[in-house]
This record gives sequence, structure tokens and C-alpha cells, in this order.
Amino acid sequence: MTPDLMEEGTRRRESLIARQAEIDARSGGRSAAYGRVLRAGTPDFAHGVALYVEDVTVSFDGFKALNSLSLAVNVGELRCIIGPNGAGKTTMMDCITGKTRPDAGSITFGSNIDLMRLKEADIAQIGIGRKFQKPTVYEQLSVFENLELALAADRRVRAALLSRLSGEQLDRIGAVLTRIHLKDEAQRTAGLLSHGQKQWLEIGMLLMQDPKLLLLDEPVAGMTDEETERTADLFLSLEGEHSLVVVEHDMKFVDQLTQGRKKVTVLHEGSVLAEGLLADVQANQKVVEVYLGR
Repeated sequence: MTPDLMEEGTRRRESLIARQAEIDARSGGRSAAYGRVLRAGTPDFAHGVALYVEDVTVSFDGFKALNSLSLAVNVGELRCIIGPNGAGKTTMMDCITGKTRPDAGSITFGSNIDLMRLKEADIAQIGIGRKFQKPTVYEQLSVFENLELALAADRRVRAALLSRLSGEQLDRIGAVLTRIHLKDEAQRTAGLLSHGQKQWLEIGMLLMQDPKLLLLDEPVAGMTDEETERTADLFLSLEGEHSLVVVEHDMKFVDQLTQGRKKVTVLHEGSVLAEGLLADVQANQKVVEVYLGR
């Protein structure tokens, strides 16, 4: 390296350190991403990326479910993942949440947490929530009690719940009830809800734990048209506040979510086949051949 390049590199490094010190001084040492002091096990989103998946490969009995898969999801982004059956969508989410261990590659939450070193429970604790296609709620309990139990899963408030809910906690549950369109159903037994309402309740239970990244697997499967539209509104209201990865087959729903301006990722045979605006990937000849069937 020439002396002038070394001098330039030193100058830039010193400038970066100075800018970071200025930011830290203004924020009291808080992360620029979510305004929190970074503790051990806390993801760093200062670079603007919530999730990195890099060259991830997973094989089952010689079959590559994921084949050098790479993608990145930005902080606050709503990303739709589409692709035919067997494309690797579920395996991808299994790897992110620790259910399946990749054979190769890396998965990083923020810029500093290696998810491949953590167990499923630990991954949930650091702010990654996953919703499976079939809703899982406590059907014998009320809607309110389901959200209360989800709040109790947060170790920070569990002790408080053993006595009574604080005003702040009640407000938090009330806000989630409103957001998931179940405010009027708070005292209703969860087992009596419609399929779509149960889906909303499970999403609400995830929200009670304040996840930074939500993984949602075919969330509108089995919903009515009205429920699907309200679910789109719900997800759009979460955009920016949370990062969302939505795996979906319903192209009308994907269109509602992306609004012609958000990135869509198409998976095929465990890799990214195409990525871009929905209209662009729908016009991609390779996508047409392997997914849209035209």
C-alpha cells in the first residue's frame, strides 16, 4: 500500500471514530437503530440491516433444500418471499430460528449476532418471532388472557404479572388488541374466534414480546377476503416499527403488501431466482417458467 493511501485510510478512520463519538455523546451511548443501550446479546442495527443470510446450504439425504442462499432484510422492511413448493422457504425460516442447522454459510441478526451459535429459545429471546401457517393459541382462555400469557413470557415482566398488571401493561395489551382488530373480542374465548381472528391473535401474542424481526408463514391461508385485506392493513402498520419477512402464495395479498414499491424475493431450488418489484419478477421469464406456470 502506498503512503498516500495509508494516510487517506488513517484520515478516514479517525473521521469515522470522531463521528461515532459525537453520535454516542448525543445519544448517551445508545444505538442509533432503536434508541437502546446495546447489551450483550442485543443486535446492532446501526448499519440498517436486520438480517443477513449468506451462502447458506442445507442438505437432507443428498437433496439440497437450500443451495448457497443469500439475502438481506433491512431494518423496518416488509419483505415478501415467494416461490413454488420445495423452493426452500420453510427451510430458510427453520435456519433463521435455529430449528435447522445449515451445513454451510452464515446467518447474522443485525451486524453482530451469529444465529448459528444460538438455540431456538435464545433466538426468540433476542427479538425474532415466528408465526407458522396454522394458528396456535390457548383456545380455552380469553383473547385478553392469551395476550397476558404472551406478556408473561417476557422475563422482564413475569414477576410483575404474578401480582397484578400495571397500568402500562394494560395499556400495552389494549394497544395490541386495537392493532390486531380484536378490541371488541377481548373477553371472548379464543376457541370461538374465526380462523382469521385466531391468526391475528397469534400475531398479537408475538407483538407482546416486542420482536424486532417477524417471520410469517402463509399468514392469510384460509382467510376470507375481508380478513385478508385487514391482515394486509395490519402488516403495513407494522412496517418500519418491525422488520417483517412474509412467505406467501397468494399473489393478490403480496400485491396488497408490496404496493408496487417493495422488493419481492423469489426462491427456486434453494436459491434466489429473482428479486425486485413484483411487476418485474412476474415479468421475469425464469419466474414465469418455474413458478407462475405460464
